[in-house]
Order: sequence, then structure tokens, then C-alpha cells
Amino acid sequence: MSHVDMRLNSTDGGVAGPVAPGGSGSFGSTPAEKKAAANTIETELEPNTKKAAEHADEATNSAITGFDGWATAAGLKKVSDTWDAQVKNLMGRLSSEKTALRGASGLFVNNDVGLGNQFRPIGTQSKLNGL
Repeated sequence: MSHVDMRLNSTDGGVAGPVAPGGSGSFGSTPAEKKAAANTIETELEPNTKKAAEHADEATNSAITGFDGWATAAGLKKVSDTWDAQVKNLMGRLSSEKTALRGASGLFVNNDVGLGNQFRPIGTQSKLNGL
């Protein structure tokens, strides 16, 4: 019979456990910070991005009209279409990030409560409780 050893990698303190590279092992933000970031996306980034896109569309459409009949107009139209697609993708990404930030805190809390509830019956049914 052979002898098998197992060695776990550990942090500087000798405590084994997963730590993100360069991380401290704690969450990077609080629920309040996640909420504030989601609100910033909703009240600043989304409206300002939409406003900037509309401003660029107005200027580009004016230029396209001014160059009507020239190859430049077709080129500007192509650039405008590409720009619109990129803005649409960015707006979708901002919306997804906002939703993820708002949902993340709830998921962590629900996970903690759920795990706590799973262990609670074990503690109440233990024969060691009365000792």
C-alpha cells in the first residue's frame, strides 16, 4: 500500500482558500456601492450616451445631405450605420450591467440565507445540543 500526501496551496498566512490574483479575499464593493453604480448608469451614462449618439446622428445626417450625389455621402452613411449599431450595443451593455449590479447584492444575500437555512436543521436535531 502506498502513502499519498495532499498539499494545498495557501495564502501568505498559511490559510488555504481561493483568493483572486492580487485580491484580498473580500468583496470588491458593498451593496450600496453596487446600487450607486447602477443608478449612475441609469441617470448619467445611459441618457448622456443617447444624447451624444443623437447629436452625432444629426451632424452626420446633415453632412450626408450636403454631400448628396458624391461618394462621400455613401461613405458617411456607412459610417453612420456602423456608429448606430455600436451605440445600440453599448446601450444594451449598459442596461445589462445595470441589471447585473442591481441583482448581484440580492443574489449574495439570498445565497447566504439559503445556506444558513440548510445548516439550521442540523444544529437543532443534534444530540449534542443538550450537553
